[in-house]
Amino acid sequence: MKVDKRHATHPDQVVGLGTEKLRSYYLVQDVFVPGELTLTFSHIERMVTGGAMPLGAPLALDKVPELTTGPFLAGRELGIINVGGAGRVTVDGSAFDVGAREGMYVPMGTAVVTFESADKATPAKFFLVSTPAHQRFETVKITLEMAKPIPMGSPATSNERVINKYVDPEVCRSAQLLLGLTALKPGSVWNTMPCHRHDRRSETYFYFDMQPDTRVIHLMGEPHETRHVIVANEQAVISPPWSIHSGCGTASYTFIWAMGGENIDYKDLTGVPMEALR
Repeated sequence: MKVDKRHATHPDQVVGLGTEKLRSYYLVQDVFVPGELTLTFSHIERMVTGGAMPLGAPLALDKVPELTTGPFLAGRELGIINVGGAGRVTVDGSAFDVGAREGMYVPMGTAVVTFESADKATPAKFFLVSTPAHQRFETVKITLEMAKPIPMGSPATSNERVINKYVDPEVCRSAQLLLGLTALKPGSVWNTMPCHRHDRRSETYFYFDMQPDTRVIHLMGEPHETRHVIVANEQAVISPPWSIHSGCGTASYTFIWAMGGENIDYKDLTGVPMEALR
């Protein structure tokens, strides 16, 4: 298991950062490593982002000495979305077959979660997000049909897309985690524009379904001090509460958004007018 740690940052620090330093603070490059489980711990909301890409024996998420003194989910909850081939997730002995773009919510107090691929030639790729929790809820398998698809945007603004809510009060209960998937239509490249911030929670974007030669220009920073991070396929960007989070791709793509903070109201945001951006 590979574990990385990221410290929280003040917005004033971003002003003088060069490209490599900015990427080292906010970009998670190696989400999926064949045959391994990876975790990146951020001191922002204590959110953990990771990936499990099993090839042979199941990969187990149980104890993580770098992050916890007991089971990883003793005081945490976990959201999962499979962006690869068919796989299986086993939660304390109960097995769930999880296909492409299906997800799961795993509650606080779970001892062991294991991940398997149905076929190592087309392995499952389980994207993982975990936040601290204060209450135990139920384990839920989430199909795409359950994910409350919401059409948004239009071809005229190059942002026609469908937002799918996976971990959300309308789908399943959680302590603070919100998790969803947004798929852009062919020809659309913009996400989350006009942009916004979340003063009461933080967010991570995970970009995928991209060709090797395409990129997303992810915008971040305070509205009057914007910065950008160039993101390749299957990479994630950590977004602090003081930062905008938006992006434009060189071709259409899909992204997973995950939020943690003091509430689970999806619409709790502070909009940023276009004229305020610099």
